[in-house]
Amino acid sequence: MKPVVLDTNILLDIFVFNDERAINLKQAIMDGSITAVASQKTLLEFADVISRPLFKLDEVTQAAIMNQWQSLAQQHDDSNLAAAPWKCQDPDDQIFLDLAYQLKPAIIISKDNALLHLASRAAQEDILITSDYNAFRL
Repeated sequence: MKPVVLDTNILLDIFVFNDERAINLKQAIMDGSITAVASQKTLLEFADVISRPLFKLDEVTQAAIMNQWQSLAQQHDDSNLAAAPWKCQDPDDQIFLDLAYQLKPAIIISKDNALLHLASRAAQEDILITSDYNAFRL
């Protein structure tokens, strides 16, 4: 089974919003039936986003969310990642591309248009970039 890289917006749906569309994905992560991968930089990105006032999460809740995600995700060292051959328009999302490129074949699940825009090019490198929450079943 291909490793799965989850963009921050998908993690928000899973851990903050409890979005019904992500329920099967969350269950697959929690029961270990898929390999969800995170790195130091993707964790920092997620921590930064959930700390924003928009989400109204206190520090205890933020820490609990981060601890849960870190306990579920396979940690991958991103200090020496090879750069993906495509550049994302949003520099904050480049780490997701680079991580999936290192892990290929891999799946990135994201709702971010900047990442989804690169899907056809990434597919040539056996990386599926999709907004389908159930793509892990492919």
